[in-house]
Amino acid sequence: MFYFHPMDFLIIIAFILSMWASFRVRGTFNKWSTVPVYSGMTGAQAARRMLDANGLYDVPVEAVPGRLTDHYDPLSKVVRLSEPVYYESSISAISVACHEVGHAIQHKVHYPMLVARHRMFPVVNFASGVAPLLIIAGFIFQQIPWLLGLGIIFFAAAVAFQLVTLPVEFNASSRARNLMIAEGFISNEEERGVAKVLNAAALTYVAAALISVLELLKYIMIFSGRNNND
Repeated sequence: MFYFHPMDFLIIIAFILSMWASFRVRGTFNKWSTVPVYSGMTGAQAARRMLDANGLYDVPVEAVPGRLTDHYDPLSKVVRLSEPVYYESSISAISVACHEVGHAIQHKVHYPMLVARHRMFPVVNFASGVAPLLIIAGFIFQQIPWLLGLGIIFFAAAVAFQLVTLPVEFNASSRARNLMIAEGFISNEEERGVAKVLNAAALTYVAAALISVLELLKYIMIFSGRNNND
């Protein structure tokens, strides 16, 4: 029923890249979390100042348990920072904090890719849950070809969501870096460390998207091969 497909070679390579990216983001965060920022600001202070500088006075900054659990909640309009980021004064802390504020700024200015991502979410949330079941059913019940085809369509929606996420993340990091320099949060010498932290985090999204694209191509090739055989 299940067999090794030639595309699996590329998927395995992408999976290894994803694991490496995860280790790298943690290692990079840990490395630069020991480097104090010259401004002396904590992640919470940097986030608050950047929000205020962009007129987002009504967006609170909250501490949440865990490590690398930082995110911007567009529904509640809250920037949530993990405790190490919230309380520490380091290159890593203010980099991550300002990146999340970048998402809040995107929300304010209606950044097109973020708007698209929000509109896609309800559909993708359903599609990502149904797609694996349909794909598995398509492999089991090969006499019903439309099951795999439908699963591919739903899976494609989830992949599209991941691809839209990439420019959203890169744009948030770009906004963070530019504003951190403009507001004097970091010196020119510290910009290198900020770039390393933000780039390491972005690589995890790239790796995840690559795996999904390769898996989608694999299912399309299998589906096309079946139809040709018929």
